[in-house]
Amino acid sequence: MTRNIPDKPSLHGLEAKWDERWERDGTYRFDRTKSRSEIFAIDTPPPTVSGSLHMGSVFGYVQTDTNARYRRMSGKEVFYPMGWDDNGLPTERRVQNYYGVRCDPSLPYDADFKPLEEPHDPPISISRRNFIELCHVLTNEDEKVFEHIWRSLGLSVDWTQTYATIEDHSQRTSQRAFLENLARGEAYSSDAPVLWDVDFQTAVAQAELEEREKSGAYHRVAFHKSDGDAIYIETTRPELICSCVALVANPEDERYQPLFGSTVTTPLFEVEVPVVAHELADPEKGTGVAMICTFGDTTDVTWWRELDLPTRAVIDHEGRFQRETPEWLDGRAGEHYAELAGLFANQARRRMAEMLSESGDLDGEPRQVMHPVKFYEKGDRPLEIVTSRQWYIRNGARDDDLRQALLARGEELDWVPDYMGVRFKHWVDGLNGDWLISRQRFFGVAIPLWYSLDEDGKPDYDNPIVPDYDQLPIDPSSHVPDGYENFQRNQPGGFMGDPDIMDTWATSSLTPQIVGHWDDDPDLWNRVFPMDIRPQGPDIIRTWLFATTLRSHLQHDVLPWHTTTINGWILDPDRKKMSKSKGNVVTPREFIDDYSAEGVRYWAASGRPGTDTALDEGQFKIGRRLAIKILNAAKFALGFSDEDVSASAISQPLDSSMLAHLSETVVRATAAFEEYDYARALEIAERSFWNWTDDYVELVKARAYDGGPAAESAHASLQLSLDVYLRLFAPFLPFVTEEAWSWWKKGSVHRATWPTLDEFEGLIGEPGVLDAVAAVLGEVRRAKSDAKTSMRTEIELVEVTADAATVGLAKQAEGDLLAAARADAITYDIGEFAVVSTLAQDSSS
Repeated sequence: MTRNIPDKPSLHGLEAKWDERWERDGTYRFDRTKSRSEIFAIDTPPPTVSGSLHMGSVFGYVQTDTNARYRRMSGKEVFYPMGWDDNGLPTERRVQNYYGVRCDPSLPYDADFKPLEEPHDPPISISRRNFIELCHVLTNEDEKVFEHIWRSLGLSVDWTQTYATIEDHSQRTSQRAFLENLARGEAYSSDAPVLWDVDFQTAVAQAELEEREKSGAYHRVAFHKSDGDAIYIETTRPELICSCVALVANPEDERYQPLFGSTVTTPLFEVEVPVVAHELADPEKGTGVAMICTFGDTTDVTWWRELDLPTRAVIDHEGRFQRETPEWLDGRAGEHYAELAGLFANQARRRMAEMLSESGDLDGEPRQVMHPVKFYEKGDRPLEIVTSRQWYIRNGARDDDLRQALLARGEELDWVPDYMGVRFKHWVDGLNGDWLISRQRFFGVAIPLWYSLDEDGKPDYDNPIVPDYDQLPIDPSSHVPDGYENFQRNQPGGFMGDPDIMDTWATSSLTPQIVGHWDDDPDLWNRVFPMDIRPQGPDIIRTWLFATTLRSHLQHDVLPWHTTTINGWILDPDRKKMSKSKGNVVTPREFIDDYSAEGVRYWAASGRPGTDTALDEGQFKIGRRLAIKILNAAKFALGFSDEDVSASAISQPLDSSMLAHLSETVVRATAAFEEYDYARALEIAERSFWNWTDDYVELVKARAYDGGPAAESAHASLQLSLDVYLRLFAPFLPFVTEEAWSWWKKGSVHRATWPTLDEFEGLIGEPGVLDAVAAVLGEVRRAKSDAKTSMRTEIELVEVTADAATVGLAKQAEGDLLAAARADAITYDIGEFAVVSTLAQDSSS
């Protein structure tokens, strides 16, 4: 084809130009006629659509894209969808703030409701259905912004394969999987203690916890034995003495062994509680004896469950002490409780300390400490533990056979890098409760169940009403079960819908099933599942990776993918992890504008798998410089002829020596990519390329401008090596490689084949030729630099001393060396390597 090389190659406008062309040509469109063995399927993480994409997301997604592009060029048909995780708390909070609204499920739907252009202040209450409509409006706009950023960065996803975790297809998949878990006994509901966020008004799962250091105080408090003597405990939560159900000590603690089986009375409330033994009690902590309350922390829950203790809960879902006096408190105890009723926990703590001091049951002053307190990862206040009916999926925490099966799945999975697998093992080993999947929120996938109500209006939770699969997705708050009418909703003898939604992870854990259309397209499903890789961050091994493994194990009895690639974190200039919660994230738009998409991609691809990487603008600059150099090198290599020169014209030792080096680069880069080490592949290609431009191109330049067979050899070598370099860089720098490819090739470089050793058959020479002359040329350049003269300065004589082998190799490309050095003559001597350059006008070094 006729070459169309611009006079001044530029990065400007390449992102928009090639994104439009790729979309028009369907360059990355998935061909579903391919068999499973021909397909490389990627379980792409759906980013949370609740604001702006940040550089941490860019980091991982670009790394995944390099692997996708390599596999496509290696002959695989790549299944590479993109999803949006748009349900759950982050979206709700964003909608609340953006529009100034609150969801009130008791309000009727208002078909004429329109939000103001500015947020309502103060916020107004709207119906659940109106609220969900606003969620969809905002997430749809966010998805467009996200897609534009991904396109600007050149992600080679098939944009016809996009999905959202709240769309009907995803809801149907999620609800069906839940119903199948229910049918097999893997999903169940239970009235049990749960960690509760009083601000978000929802239960929180173990995987969503984080511990934060918080100031507190140990209060040394007296409980009273039957003989009138005191037994002291130390607690940071004296306000919960009214809910105390026992005192506990370690069975090996000789101090308290005489008390096991006896009872003591609580201070102020005078409730008789037993003294029990349990191995979790720490003899070294406090006085060695602790009070068990229902519930102060998760250890209380363990003791309560394993010791079969009564429940005396006092904190409500608002985080306040209930206003009604508990039934186990009366008389003076009830009067004392009245001092706490309606207070938040921190207020009740202060009042309780005052009351204990007044009664003489507080020994000394509270001792100030810093201690870890559990928070919801998105919350602002410490979690409370309340009793509530919730839905769970069995995860091995209470089933050792399942736990061992999941640990075996972790061993079966290929981890990149290897050491990340231990995080999965530690998580599974440390599970202490089944997976809590229900949430008391509004925007999400509904629990697809109803319950019949008896004549007193009480629900029959043990026999839920289950929809048929072909009715999915349903919202039980608006849909009516078969055999009932809508007027029977919430009426005695009628029915009620389950009010909860599923945790977002309950749907995101099914991304292979969603993208593979397990529910409605068995042909596609069998072509892509089990998938090839799951790329993701290290912080969600315990959530997304574990949950997806669990759901696939329960549903299909296989791993959902055979490999997982784990990226590192992005660090800010203070070497702290970047995250939205820390407020130190930055968005990619400004960096794309300043350094081009290629500069940003280069930075991301330079981060090794699993390795934390600093946000370094210096790396952006290096990547942009490399991209520009590729364009300029391509312009030079293609500038000698409008026609391709056959590789059979390659005849010169220097050219075949260069190709020997390049063939080794191909072998090493391929090996790195096969191990998912994209960063190593980039490093190998980049080092080779800069050696090519700095040494080979400079050495061959003069010959390339001449005529005859030697020049044709140079032209053929330049074209062949450029062809290979464009393909080597295509996974990393897709815009410039496509641009340069288009100057002289038909089709897309991204659908070209990955370079192989076969392409160099019969063309490889002695690699030492290029090494020898490059070493001499480097010394000549150093001499000119030391003399502070131009690299174009003429050299009268180059005197080379080297071993016999190096001299013999250098002589094979002597003409190219003399031209590049701008030298009149060269001499050789045998000895230790040294080069003396005599500059024109008697300047020497």
